Amino acid sequence: MIKRLLAAAAPAALALAVIAPAAHAADGAAQGRGFTARDMVNLDRVSDPRVSPDGRYVLYDLRTTDYAANKAAHAIWLVDLAAKGAQPRRLAASDGGASSARWSADGKAIYFVSSRGGSDQVWKTDLAGAKAEQATKLPADVGAFKLSPDGKSLVVAMAVHPDTESAAAPAKAADQAKATGVLYDKLFVRHWDAWADGTRNHLFSLALDGQGLALGKATPLMAGFDGDAPSKPYGDDAEFGFSNDGKAVWFAARLAGRTEPWSTNFDIYGAPVDGSKAPRNLTAKNPAWDTGLVMSPDGKTVAYRAMKRPGFEADRFHIILRDEATDAERELAAGWDRSADDLKWSPDGKSLYVVAGDVGQTRLFSIDVKSGKVTPLTGEGHVSAFDVSPKGLVYVSDNLTAPAQLFTLPLAGGKPVQVTNVNADKLAGVAMGAPEQFSFPGWNGETVHGYVVKPADYVAGKKYPVAFLIHGGPQGSFGNLFHYRWNAQTYAGAGYAVVMIDFHGSTGYGQAFTDAISTHWGDRPLEDLQKGWAFALSKYDFLDGDRACALGGSYGGFMVNWIAGNWNGPWKCLVNHDGVFDNRMMGYSTEELWFSEWENGGAAFANPQGYERFNPVNHVADWTKPMLVIHGQKDFRIPVEQGLGAFTALQRKGVPSELLYFADENHWVLKPQNSVQWHDSVLGWLNKWTAKPGA
Repeated sequence: MIKRLLAAAAPAALALAVIAPAAHAADGAAQGRGFTARDMVNLDRVSDPRVSPDGRYVLYDLRTTDYAANKAAHAIWLVDLAAKGAQPRRLAASDGGASSARWSADGKAIYFVSSRGGSDQVWKTDLAGAKAEQATKLPADVGAFKLSPDGKSLVVAMAVHPDTESAAAPAKAADQAKATGVLYDKLFVRHWDAWADGTRNHLFSLALDGQGLALGKATPLMAGFDGDAPSKPYGDDAEFGFSNDGKAVWFAARLAGRTEPWSTNFDIYGAPVDGSKAPRNLTAKNPAWDTGLVMSPDGKTVAYRAMKRPGFEADRFHIILRDEATDAERELAAGWDRSADDLKWSPDGKSLYVVAGDVGQTRLFSIDVKSGKVTPLTGEGHVSAFDVSPKGLVYVSDNLTAPAQLFTLPLAGGKPVQVTNVNADKLAGVAMGAPEQFSFPGWNGETVHGYVVKPADYVAGKKYPVAFLIHGGPQGSFGNLFHYRWNAQTYAGAGYAVVMIDFHGSTGYGQAFTDAISTHWGDRPLEDLQKGWAFALSKYDFLDGDRACALGGSYGGFMVNWIAGNWNGPWKCLVNHDGVFDNRMMGYSTEELWFSEWENGGAAFANPQGYERFNPVNHVADWTKPMLVIHGQKDFRIPVEQGLGAFTALQRKGVPSELLYFADENHWVLKPQNSVQWHDSVLGWLNKWTAKPGA
């Protein structure tokens, strides 16, 4: 596949990694104060591990928060894995901000992105990391980049106008210079939190000189291509890469046209790095999502991830192997009912490593390429990123009681070794609530899992108010992870017990379980939530069922609105963050239409009954419980009018209610001080309605 493209264009043993939870007292008063939202937003965050070619060093990104300035900064840290007891060190070249650190092919240089020169460009430093040198001077921000395996070239992504490949804004006629209107003739008009500006993320190649700096002009690789690589809004360098010899580039992209908002048909394209040929579609036969191509060390096989159902963003990602000589394909581990998230080859090419959700955990797995045998390499916890070296695996993992740390795991097997101890000072003296996973028979008698988290000040024999958290997606999971928006410990630290149910529709329990929610938003998951709540009350005597509130965001916010009219009996109060209020209007106002259309069985005009079947707006007459509504102005996934509609309904009915509105936030709440305000408002609402009589 890749090789023939080049020929046409170029000259002739199971190891379980269990992360120990933070210290807590299971049968007596916990030691230390409770975890707070201010603690959470000020934690340093480890991500993006990158191992040097020889396996000796690992780079990682460390995000720190300047709370007073209400923003975060990124820096590059390095650890010498060969030195016993070596401590991570911050590269001085990070001054001015640095992210996306990547090794040169020979391991002697480190490239990264920084805005220190006024725009996001690629910079270069050496292993000492004392000084930085600007490697690119391009007319637009570099959104992502990749270095070729042969060290001769660099590919960057920039937002440009596809007709001209120019970053410059289109010129206006003199009589329109003060006009503010923007004329659109197709969707997306807006996406996630930004209005369309006519640009596309396109890839460009640059030759590197003997010092590893960019030479000459950037060569467009996607000239005239109506699509984005990487994808908007959050695609990255995992969506493009080089062939092993550095002469070809692949990328995953969706042709836009007029169908982009209701299409999930991403294909993998190949193009010569010199730009001499237009991109060629390598996966045209699959009308669903293809992405994440990785070439085996010997160059004979490529692996990529592929969905099978067009229009369904939560379909299972299958692993496809393609023989480079014959183009013959086969599915690897076809019977493994998990969705692959990220692929990397082992150094010997005999295995593929993959991350996947698995019964409330997110594990790292090894898959034998010949037999398809799947072996879990990590146990409890949430693996968020990993890299492979000749000596072993390096991965980032967190869990319900601990933020992310860096770990190593030998290829030959053995126990993981923790490399970092980030936030040890910030969490000293902080008590975490103890989590426990449970299961029960849910909808259709099928096993459903959930978690309970004890309050940080837990004392045996005492009853505690409950925060009943409902996850979004809906194809998601409130599993064993340290969440930075819905963190169970912020409630446990405030004296609440937490209950979370991974209802039908959740990921990590098999594709049929995930599929069960589509066109069933209001019945099957509601039954799971009802049965899970009853089970938790019967099993855990510290839960005070008379002082409980239900909270959720996105789909969880929809479910809160649905509960308000269909199951409000158990709750003293409700919290709806960015939730769907009028499902039919959602079908006409959201941007990624494929989502609403799949989940409701078609377009809103083609299947109106599908949108009305579980429409919260139709049950407002039964709303009686106090509700806090939260919404962001820049949320284009579930537009702000949905939150305003819910608040208007509550106010008009005389139901106690408040609206927390963020003019500067999207579907999430990202600014540190806004996050603290969010938590203060939510906990204030819970405290108001769950207080003991006379307290």
